[in-house]
Amino acid sequence: SDLIQEAGLGLMKAADKVDPDRGVRFSTYAVWWIKAGIQDYVMRNWSLVRTGSTSSQKSLFFNMRRVQAQIEREAMQDGGPLDRSQLHEMIATEIGVPVGDVEMMDGRLSGTDYSLNATQASDEDGREWIDIIEDEDSIDSNTVEAAHDQDNLRTWLLGAMDGLSEREKFIVKERQIIDEPRTLESLGQELGLSKERVRQIEAAAFTKMRRFLEKNAREVQNFL
Repeated sequence: SDLIQEAGLGLMKAADKVDPDRGVRFSTYAVWWIKAGIQDYVMRNWSLVRTGSTSSQKSLFFNMRRVQAQIEREAMQDGGPLDRSQLHEMIATEIGVPVGDVEMMDGRLSGTDYSLNATQASDEDGREWIDIIEDEDSIDSNTVEAAHDQDNLRTWLLGAMDGLSEREKFIVKERQIIDEPRTLESLGQELGLSKERVRQIEAAAFTKMRRFLEKNAREVQNFL
């Protein structure tokens, strides 16, 4: 059986690692490796979910129910049952592990594994449980479509601005693209132009951009 195979693997590990000069009997040394191999196999195959890997979790897995039964028997003899928190604290003290590990292991040992690929008993269409789990990180179609539109508009905008002069590009950027758009007056002072002249250049630039978009991208007309 599988357990016998695990025991054999433990025996081979013991034979490989034993140091005769230490004066330890091989049978005593091999028992530890055989037991460790069997315990690891039991923990790996007891549940679909990984049960534990630390020494305290392994100790809990193999001893918790025995210690719990002993504590509950003694409590009944002394006059009454313990509540869950008291029981967990006493188990933790007895085995020498943190209370949090006891609470976690109690939940795992008390639970039952269910496959997400199992068919729902009440579903005539044969849907599996995994089919009804919502993906919290999923993106709805409207968000994807909006992002796609934004990418297209950005591409079209950059193409349209390529046909502008450097002064027109500067005015469009400062007036429409930056986070805090500048006023016509501030741009006029920087460029040595009147506020009205800056407005005219901006309007002319928009006309050029619109013509480019209408000519080169029919899809963009839906956004104009």
